[in-house]
Amino acid sequence: MSATSAQAGPDPALTDFLLTHRLAEADEAARWTPLAGGVSSDLWRVDLPGRSLCVKRALARLRVAADWQAPVSRNAYEWAWMRFASRHRPDSVPVLLAQDPEAGLFAMAYLPPERYPMWKAQLLRREVRVGTAAAVGELLGILHAASAGDAALAAEFATDDNFHALRVEPYLLATAAAHPGLGEIFQDLADRTATTHLALVHGDVSPKNILVGPSGPVLLDAECAWYGDPAFDLAFCINHLLLKSLVVPGRRAELLASARALAEAYALRVDWEPLTDLEARAASLLPALLLARVDGKSPVEYLTDDRHRLLVRTVAAALLRAPAPTMADALNAWATATEGPTEPDGGRHH
Repeated sequence: MSATSAQAGPDPALTDFLLTHRLAEADEAARWTPLAGGVSSDLWRVDLPGRSLCVKRALARLRVAADWQAPVSRNAYEWAWMRFASRHRPDSVPVLLAQDPEAGLFAMAYLPPERYPMWKAQLLRREVRVGTAAAVGELLGILHAASAGDAALAAEFATDDNFHALRVEPYLLATAAAHPGLGEIFQDLADRTATTHLALVHGDVSPKNILVGPSGPVLLDAECAWYGDPAFDLAFCINHLLLKSLVVPGRRAELLASARALAEAYALRVDWEPLTDLEARAASLLPALLLARVDGKSPVEYLTDDRHRLLVRTVAAALLRAPAPTMADALNAWATATEGPTEPDGGRHH
């Protein structure tokens, strides 16, 4: 949550929200600072006398180059997902303060970056701690296990349309359009993902949405929450660690170890289905998500080297055509393909 510019206040509806929910008094001075990072919502830090909080409001059109629209109702599902997570791991989400589902906004506690650094920022600063990744994998597994087979949660989070708009279409179907030769494989993955309903999925388990708190990882940005395939969360997060292994100088081995540790810690919590089934789905989704972050609607901003993008396309295509049976096999394939001159070295070849 890094601050950008500051101003006296946003539009009056947000100020009214704070007053209505008794989070601020009319005579109090409030300083509103927009927080950078997301493409799908406005996020504000609000400083009031003696306290700070965050206000989040969903956008109808996401801030990406491609035309990408999504229903603002996802804000209410994010709130509901965070309420679920807080029941099982209270320290894994910010404290929730107030909500206006019709306006698509809510307020939560502000977590200062000096105590809650963003995992992505740590990784890009070359601060790669395998234990952090293992803790993320354990947390994901705990939350998936707590939700698996829960009919009430399945009904509450029957957000298939949201998930299609936010994940299936921009990541799988849009990437299929960019790679017609892989189109049938992507369509099969999209169909399988859309029809698998086993646990409550966060949907955006990315290092930019994970704070490294004093009591463990804190998950943010659950706008994609959906009762569906837990393998998506596992593959989505590991994908980011692999991509960063191309661009963080001198930390390729540690990032690969982090990916393995995350997968292994997660696997220890899988009790709702055979681990072999879940791993097969995650391992086949992983290359699709790798390719999506190069040629889908939401490419990662740090993969600027053509050599790295070509490598991702080559490895992903091979794994899509011949899927790895387990996550360990997929990670070994990535490790083999990225050995030698592909390791980041500041742009030089040794």
